[in-house]
Amino acid sequence: MRKSTAAIFVLSVSLLAGDISGIVTIFHAGSLAVPLEIIEDQFEAMYPDVDVRRESAGSVACARKITELGREDCDIMASADYRVIDNMLIPDFASWNAIFATNRMVLAYTPGSRFADEINADNWIEILQNDVVEWGHSDPDADPCGYRTLLVLQLAEDYYGIPGVAVSLLENRDERNIRPRSVELIALLESGHLDYAFEYLSVAVQHDLEYVDFPPEINLGDPDFADLYATASTEIAGNSPGETRTVTGAPIAYGITLINWAPNTDAAMVFIEYMLSPEGGLAVLAQMGQPPFIPCRISPETDLASIPECLADLVE
Repeated sequence: MRKSTAAIFVLSVSLLAGDISGIVTIFHAGSLAVPLEIIEDQFEAMYPDVDVRRESAGSVACARKITELGREDCDIMASADYRVIDNMLIPDFASWNAIFATNRMVLAYTPGSRFADEINADNWIEILQNDVVEWGHSDPDADPCGYRTLLVLQLAEDYYGIPGVAVSLLENRDERNIRPRSVELIALLESGHLDYAFEYLSVAVQHDLEYVDFPPEINLGDPDFADLYATASTEIAGNSPGETRTVTGAPIAYGITLINWAPNTDAAMVFIEYMLSPEGGLAVLAQMGQPPFIPCRISPETDLASIPECLADLVE
């Protein structure tokens, strides 16, 4: 199946791409690591003179490599929250932002987790409150999955009618169980150091984890509840030291962009075109438990005129 997909794509872009080569560097969300590995293999099979190099981190941390550390080797950034690109990169570091996939929050665990045979969508709060249970999440200042965890807890407080439970849960959570990226919690789950971790559905599926599927009113995965999600908010670190910014609840949506100073623009644009192709990268995401947007969409901070011509048929 991968071979036929690649063949279809080569026919569609070969006239546009010409001979591309060199290194393409992608900074990307940790939750994209598994599908991007597959997409990288497919792309390099089609273009053997291109070396795709990926750096995985929390999306906010990825953006800071560009805005604060001045990493000039980056060609592409793919974020678990398109708003990170809109708020931190456009217009100084990027010119456009394509929204390409969604996801939803779940509570992941293993068969060896305490109370694994009892936990469900009705009692997970009670179980996390148990003193013998270890649970964690990623760093809200570095990773969207981290601040989305805080938003889920706020929404859950209202949904289940338990005033103050969000704060009490966080006060009883061991701070050692906060990691820079949500995917780093997987090893802690598998080793038994953690019983539960807030993750994206796609990550749980890709790593064969059990998970509690939250109601759509709190899982940040259903556009029909966008207004409800917007009632939750949290403060995270801002773009400059000492600053903070407010993140408001919204349906989960991933974004991708080309960095303005991309050292290998030609090859990077062909990769993005493949990434956003229904027969290419979006097909991989769908297989990995991460529903894509077909066609992709432009972000609120993107002027349609700024979208590269080669992507015109892939976004709206």
